[in-house]
Amino acid sequence: MFNDLDPLLNSPVRLAVMSILLTVKHAHFNDLLKETQTTQGNLSHQLKKLHEAGYVQIEKTFKNNYPLTIISISQTGKKAFEVYVENIKKYLHLNENNT
Repeated sequence: MFNDLDPLLNSPVRLAVMSILLTVKHAHFNDLLKETQTTQGNLSHQLKKLHEAGYVQIEKTFKNNYPLTIISISQTGKKAFEVYVENIKKYLHLNENNT
């Protein structure tokens, strides 16, 4: 009856990153760091997992001789997020019917 939830998106930081990236064309690493209120190491680790799954694209460049990391959501990531949200809705809908 219940569909499995994507374990990659069950992490609060990864879910937050994906939610943010859905609303913007791309985001800088420091912007995601500020929004997720996590550490640089943790955010880097979570982005690596999302990148390995093909959910995000990461571009590393320089701006005024400073490193700049730009992250954007991929089509695969958008689809995975949509499926995740639909599955959550099914859980919530079932709970509404049981109360």
